[in-house]
Amino acid sequence: MSVRDRKVILVTRKTRVEDLVNRHLTVEQATFYVEHLGADFGDYETEQRAYFDARRTVLAALERHCLAQVVDRAFLPSFLFGPDDIVVALGQDGVIANTMKYLDGQPLMGVNPDPRRYGGVLLPFKPNDMETLLPQVIAGKRPLKSVTMAQAHLSDGQLLYAVNDLFVGPKTHTSARYEIALDACREIQSSSGIIISTGLGSTAWMRSILTGASMLMQSQSAKLNLPSIGSMPWDAPFLRFAVREPFPSVTTQTNLVFGEPNKQSPLLVRSLMPGNGVIFSDGIESDFLEFTSGITATISVADRVGQLVH
Repeated sequence: MSVRDRKVILVTRKTRVEDLVNRHLTVEQATFYVEHLGADFGDYETEQRAYFDARRTVLAALERHCLAQVVDRAFLPSFLFGPDDIVVALGQDGVIANTMKYLDGQPLMGVNPDPRRYGGVLLPFKPNDMETLLPQVIAGKRPLKSVTMAQAHLSDGQLLYAVNDLFVGPKTHTSARYEIALDACREIQSSSGIIISTGLGSTAWMRSILTGASMLMQSQSAKLNLPSIGSMPWDAPFLRFAVREPFPSVTTQTNLVFGEPNKQSPLLVRSLMPGNGVIFSDGIESDFLEFTSGITATISVADRVGQLVH
């Protein structure tokens, strides 16, 4: 395959203005809605101009070197990436993570469309970097950082990947009921759900759960000195899970509320919910698997690994 035949996929997202126009049909009605609530629509428009400028800059650089295709992130669940594709994601950290979970070893570049507005650990590059960066990636001269991913494999054959974390629990603010097992430990639980985190996600949702639990315990005992649980390497060969708000009762237990599953010792969760149970990843609630009575989820380190250009 020649360099010119190498395809680059540019993953983009809708701006806030575009989302508002989709809801309110016109820019004028979107402006009225935002300003009626006391917000500044001009800030939305400034953000959109910066994003469109960044997209034009990146796309022009890509097209000078390769075949380029633009894909909105909303279409990622049904988009087929080629094994030799190079992928560029333009947006905040969430766009990069959401893109990575649909890849299988293809190099991914995270581009910050507006460094004055956004920060993020997955956004090392600016739009103007593409002109010199892309030839280096094509030639294999840029280092790649491996990122461990998680997977939930259901007993009915469905499979869902995660870059940051998986959520297993109720679709709404109700209690989830399930049987959980790790190694020789097994019990029935009632809780508001389970968070299973990768190394990359260990500083996100998982961190907030552990911080809240630690501070709550310390507030109950001034002399209590709890060890801090630090972040994990991005390529850690294990995951971490935490049960949210486990409820003890005559029929439910609260002993297995934290652990570190891996490929050899996966976390097993069997749904006891006749309805309303879901599994979703990376905070994308709209892309979920139904998790109802009788279905078992095997959650472990994924077979595929993310490759982030840096």
